[in-house]
This record gives sequence, C-alpha cells and structure tokens, in this order.
Amino acid sequence: MHAMQYEITLPADYDMDVIRDRVARRGHLLDGFDGLGLKAYLIRERGRDGSPVNQYAPFYLWRTVEGMNSFLWGGGFQGLSDDFGRPPARQWSGLAYEEGRFAAAPARVAVRRRERVPDGTPAAEAAADAVARAGRLAARDGAVLAAAAVDTGRWETVLFSLWAGEAPAAAEGDVFRVLRLSAPERDRLPRGRQW
Repeated sequence: MHAMQYEITLPADYDMDVIRDRVARRGHLLDGFDGLGLKAYLIRERGRDGSPVNQYAPFYLWRTVEGMNSFLWGGGFQGLSDDFGRPPARQWSGLAYEEGRFAAAPARVAVRRRERVPDGTPAAEAAADAVARAGRLAARDGAVLAAAAVDTGRWETVLFSLWAGEAPAAAEGDVFRVLRLSAPERDRLPRGRQW
C-alpha cells in the first residue's frame, strides 16, 4: 500500500462550491480505477474545524504502485494540473491499514496527522508506534478506517482516518470534510501491519 496526497490551497475568498461541483461532476471517474484502494475527496474551509485555509486536498491509498503511476502519468493528474497548476504530490510507504467498526458507513470527516520521527528514535520503533496508533483509531466508535504510512525521505509518519461523524478528540490532526469516496479496490488493501 502507498499513501499519496496533494494540497491545493485556494484564496481566502474562494467559493468552495466550485470544488464541490467539480467533485460532483468528475469524482465518479475513479470509481473503477485499477490499483486504487481509495480516494477521499477532501476539503478544508477557512474558519471551519480550525482550518486557517481553503484547500482541496484529496488523499489516496493505492493498492499498487502501477495504479498510482498510471494516475500520475496519465490523464487523471494532468486534468487537475491543467486547472490548478501541478501541485507537489506527497507519497508515503504503507505501514498499516485497518477497517473500522463503522466501515460500511459513509465517511463524513477525515483527520490527517503528520509527525516527524524524532532524531535518535529507532525507525522500527516509530513504525510500530504508528501501526499501533492506527489500530487504536480504527477501534474507536465512528471510525470508518485508519491507515499509517511513512515518508523515509523526510522521516515523517502520517496517520489518516475517516469517520462516520465528527472525529473524536483522540484523532488529533488536520480535519477535512469528505465530499466523496471512490474505493474501487478498498476491499483488496492489505490489512494490518505491512512488513
């Protein structure tokens, strides 16, 4: 599994209904995309859920590298780049994926927490901690799913979780609203620790 996210930060007075309309019109295009575990179409709105910005920031869990590369080098990412400029696409290697007790419920909220692995902390210890935290998140009431991944270029872990309602306080991080979920191969994402 591989995680990926790009963030398109928009002006403070940007009409976020433009993004909602875009997702409503185009979101279905990835519903059958080979290699895609899931794509959460996410937004943050300035002044809501503690967000300082308006942002469109889809988050992906790829089942295969080939699927991710097909998206990046094919028409999917190019269409977004044509409309908004090409954003940096952050990538993380998967550490864990867990379905939550509310896995069948529609996802309403996403929480993303990125943390640097402190110098001196053994990499295996940081990875095991991220896996355990993802498991604890997935076990909470309202959890749709939780994933953990690591960027070894920056030595940064990311915890990503989807929630059927408002996220609990234990799910610390940036809060996003979920506009849509495309999940063609979610049922094929490997569960649990991924090494």
